[in-house]
Amino acid sequence: MNFENRAVKAINGVEIPQLGFGVYKITKAREFETAISEAIRIGYRHFDTAKIYGNEEALGREIQKSGLPREAFFITSKVWNTDHGYEATKKAFEQTCKKMNVDYLDMYLIHFAAPHYLETWRAMEELYSEGKIKVIGVANFEIQHLERLMKHSKIPPMINQIETHPEFAQIDLHNFLNEHQILHEAWGPLGQGNKVLLEHPELKRIAAYHHKTVAQVILRWHLERGIIVIPKSSSPKRMKENSQIFDFELTSDEMEQINQLNIGKRYSINPTGYIIHPIYNKLMKIFMK
Repeated sequence: MNFENRAVKAINGVEIPQLGFGVYKITKAREFETAISEAIRIGYRHFDTAKIYGNEEALGREIQKSGLPREAFFITSKVWNTDHGYEATKKAFEQTCKKMNVDYLDMYLIHFAAPHYLETWRAMEELYSEGKIKVIGVANFEIQHLERLMKHSKIPPMINQIETHPEFAQIDLHNFLNEHQILHEAWGPLGQGNKVLLEHPELKRIAAYHHKTVAQVILRWHLERGIIVIPKSSSPKRMKENSQIFDFELTSDEMEQINQLNIGKRYSINPTGYIIHPIYNKLMKIFMK
């Protein structure tokens, strides 16, 4: 099956497929097995998981079952808030690799800027230097977190995975990332399926002109901003549609029209105000269900 993908290069030269596949909230065993096997069949090779998602082992199993070599895949996972600190991070990384039955990760991220993330980063720098991680980065970091991390690190973060969609375009943070050669990766690139966004008249008009779906137009908007996207779907039809975004381009006017949809509206939590709350772990467990 024809599957076009493009790669963007991290500052160290490692190529990251610009279109990936997110597995957040796909936790039912049969649904997960079907979704991942179908995604691999369609042609997805970049998969994004995390310890807190509870499906690292299942993802590793499906990758093994594919019969494809390990190097054919780009696998990302993340260190969770309760595993911050030097020793705890090393242990968490080893547990993730064991669950997934791999010797290395293509990318490992700090999931949130929870307390002690500087010690966590020191462990990740060592794992990177040992060749156990190809790309190290963060997720849900705001500018102040990035500035602090860069001030106290030997290796600057290579990527930041953050909530990004047309109504929350992350303009200032996006510009900061570009300025510091940190890649921008969007989670929830389709606004987590928000119907208001997916039925927006302007997006529908642009989609009709290109004979594409609104979701395809949104994903294309991300790509043309240089952003890595990891849309999630359990539907084979939508998986295939999400992959068909490299055969058209948006005009500068269309890009600007989509940019105008930015109203600074998060569909999820604010990581800055949330992470400093004394009961953030308890609340996060509820949020992640």
